[in-house]
Amino acid sequence: MEQEKVHVRLLILAGVAFLWMAAVFGRLTYLQLFRHSDYTAQAMRQQRRTIDIFPKRGAIYDRNMRPLAMSVPVQSAFAVPSEVKDKDMAARLLAGVLQMPQDAIREKLEAEGSFVWVKRKLSQEEEVAVRGLNLRGIYFFEENKRYYPERDMAAHVLGFVDVDEHGLGGLEYEYDGLIRGHEQKIVVMKDAKQRWFDGGQAQQDHGASIVLTLDERLQYIAETELQAVIEKFHAPAGSVIIQDPNTGAILALANWPKYNPNSTPVVDKESRMDRAVSAIYEPGSTFKLVTLAAALDQGLIRPDEVFNCQNGSIVLAGHRIHDHKRYGDLTVADILANSSDVGAIEIALKLGAPKFDDYIHAFGFGLPTGVDLPGESRGLVLRLEHWGSFGIGSISMGQQIGVTPLQMINAVSAIANGGLLFKPHVVEEMRQGNRELALDGPSAPAEPKRIIRPETAAVLRQMMEGVILHGTGKAARLDGWTAAGKTGTAQKIDPNTKRYSPTKVIASFVGFAPINNPAVTILVSIDSPEGWPHEGGTVAAPAFKRIAEQALSYLDVPRDVPVSPKLVQAAYQADHRVEAVQSFDDTPPDLSGELLAAPGGEKPDAGASQVPRVTVAVDEGGDIVVPDFKGKTMREVTDMCFRLGLDPVLIGSSLAIQQLPAAGSKVRRGVKVTVQFGAATGNAGKPH
Repeated sequence: MEQEKVHVRLLILAGVAFLWMAAVFGRLTYLQLFRHSDYTAQAMRQQRRTIDIFPKRGAIYDRNMRPLAMSVPVQSAFAVPSEVKDKDMAARLLAGVLQMPQDAIREKLEAEGSFVWVKRKLSQEEEVAVRGLNLRGIYFFEENKRYYPERDMAAHVLGFVDVDEHGLGGLEYEYDGLIRGHEQKIVVMKDAKQRWFDGGQAQQDHGASIVLTLDERLQYIAETELQAVIEKFHAPAGSVIIQDPNTGAILALANWPKYNPNSTPVVDKESRMDRAVSAIYEPGSTFKLVTLAAALDQGLIRPDEVFNCQNGSIVLAGHRIHDHKRYGDLTVADILANSSDVGAIEIALKLGAPKFDDYIHAFGFGLPTGVDLPGESRGLVLRLEHWGSFGIGSISMGQQIGVTPLQMINAVSAIANGGLLFKPHVVEEMRQGNRELALDGPSAPAEPKRIIRPETAAVLRQMMEGVILHGTGKAARLDGWTAAGKTGTAQKIDPNTKRYSPTKVIASFVGFAPINNPAVTILVSIDSPEGWPHEGGTVAAPAFKRIAEQALSYLDVPRDVPVSPKLVQAAYQADHRVEAVQSFDDTPPDLSGELLAAPGGEKPDAGASQVPRVTVAVDEGGDIVVPDFKGKTMREVTDMCFRLGLDPVLIGSSLAIQQLPAAGSKVRRGVKVTVQFGAATGNAGKPH
């Protein structure tokens, strides 16, 4: 009996076990066959996140491979809202360290999704602060952030990007598709300890890198001198361009106002405008170069041909035009040197409107230059049938026509190089890893166009030298190099009266050096300088001189005229006077021998034995140790100074023989370091 009870119990137990196992296997079968996809998806939602990522943008370099724009790894903070228990406290703490509105953060934390960005691309300080809060549900993910190591340098050329690395200005916009590469998705996963990690990232297609024609050193010179002129004359805007006339390459392009692309959200649109390629202005007397070039090229005038300037007054189509001086008989060369409006009008009348119009378009006015930068303006050139009877007179002296600074310098570069109009460009090459990419689109090279005969260009270069030697551009005369150029003072239209303003002008100077083998063409354009006088010869010509002398020294361009000890290249400091005045031999300077260029005038003569005045900033107590420049070339000195953040002032030629402050001195960033160059002789310790 007992045995039967045992068997019954075993059967019952087996039956229960069977039913239990059947239920388990049935449940497992149901879960595996019918609910597998649902639970897998739920697990994936809990453990994995898919994030859109943007590959590392290609770098942008200057022509010497110095980085101007790069992408650096940074951390971004994101939240899983369901894991944040006390959302009020988390929002309050995060708002304090991220400098964000508390309500905005709380709204993010209350989102229904399983992933939300708290703040993208944190600074190092923000990352440390957020990690220090140790908040549950707040995680980090590595992204790339665009960084401009030189801050506002060349900002209008480089442009900027948004938080998703899309280019929004300059080259960043123009070549966004190439620099940015292709967007991808990445999976991040969470382990059992709630730690997020990279769940596997596909090979990113990094963007192409760009090598520019810009030179960081020349860009620094252009921006520094532009700022100096802006501050001296309290002007609201201006531009400086340095171009290689033999290739069309832009070596420097500076605008004012400028901005820091590292902080674009707080920059106004006015500061982001690339005035050098977008701003249209009446060129004024610089356009007389086109007038004379056309007439010379047609064989209608000679440099020594005399025109009667009618005592500085001419009537054209019922309008009386006055010169700034009452000129009588002037040769063509003197018409250019003295910038006679009456003389330019008479030459244009001899040329005729149809031919004049042909040359205007041949020089590239009224047409885009094709530069590989966005936002280029084509200028404003009236159709020939709309000139009217007075149009030829206005246009011949640079009125009733609108140009951009880039168009103007490109036209003058054609005169400098012998009559060839090049396509200006800022991109030298593009690279994808170690592979060089073919330049196409806006960066594709183009054959130069001949617009005037070489003989015409040669004659005009000599006439332009006269502008500097004895004309309106005396303040642009270089120490050690020949130079040619033209001043311009164009009245602006008063928006209230719709007439030319008696006080607001565009003061400009455009020229090149040396004359026989030009290495650089330089344009300086200053909008609405204050004070009097405010003509191009007073405002822009001295800036041309300072920029040209520094640029030619840096480029090691051989001097083609003797350097007179009476001419002080340190006139660079004339507009930047600082605390102390010292001579190289520490003797009191002979101030009666100070030879600073007066605006628009010649330098006074002085005996060769006089000691030049050298103005330097004595700024001890800094953290930069001044190196020993003795025996270095100008280019080596310039390179060392810029690398350390010092401001070089170079005097003489050959090798460095003396410097101030002395080697080993500790100074602050931005201090001027004056270096004298010459032959290493036994008495090289004192200037000659």
